[in-house]
Amino acid sequence: MFEYLTDGNEIYRQSFALIRAEADLGAFTPDQAQVAVRMIHAAGQTDLARDIEFSPHLVTAARMALAVGKPILTDVFMVHSGITRTRLPHNNEALCFLRDDRVPGLAKQLGTTRTAAAVELWEPHLDGAVVAIGNAPTALFHLLNWLLADPARPRPAAILGIPVGFVGAAESKQALASAATAVGTEFLTVHGRRGGSAITCAAINALATEKEILEQS
Repeated sequence: MFEYLTDGNEIYRQSFALIRAEADLGAFTPDQAQVAVRMIHAAGQTDLARDIEFSPHLVTAARMALAVGKPILTDVFMVHSGITRTRLPHNNEALCFLRDDRVPGLAKQLGTTRTAAAVELWEPHLDGAVVAIGNAPTALFHLLNWLLADPARPRPAAILGIPVGFVGAAESKQALASAATAVGTEFLTVHGRRGGSAITCAAINALATEKEILEQS
């Protein structure tokens, strides 16, 4: 018979302690490090730290937005499903429009992917929201272009642009870092090809509360 640790809280404590011992977190503020630790935990790779970039006020902006009840807009349902609702401070809505009946027609009309077309439906919810893109570079590019095209359009408080992939992912994240000031939003990204729903959810869950571990029974 195999023996193994069964206390969920202790597993988290030991995991986060190992990450803090092994990862180079020196570039981060304490608040940023808390978020980075959860992202590293989701990836299982301590060298992820070198590719994580926060804009200066990302943590504050995202937490303030969530604290006043702003929604979280996600590109895919994997991100939507991975958000731990018990961590959210204001029973915040998590919204994903990928399955909306309007999306296929919009994608054909715009000549783009469905994940990018779904961004068009974010407008009524976007002002002051937290955006979490963990899969589709096209969604991140589309959002940036949409915002840059019209300064009067609503601005999110924060964009977590962490799509994964070999085509367009690294480029979309570099575009986010380059355009964030012009767009007028704070951002968090993981440069390069790495990213994905798990890392993005980990970032959202870390931003949702300052408590690193929520005690579980």
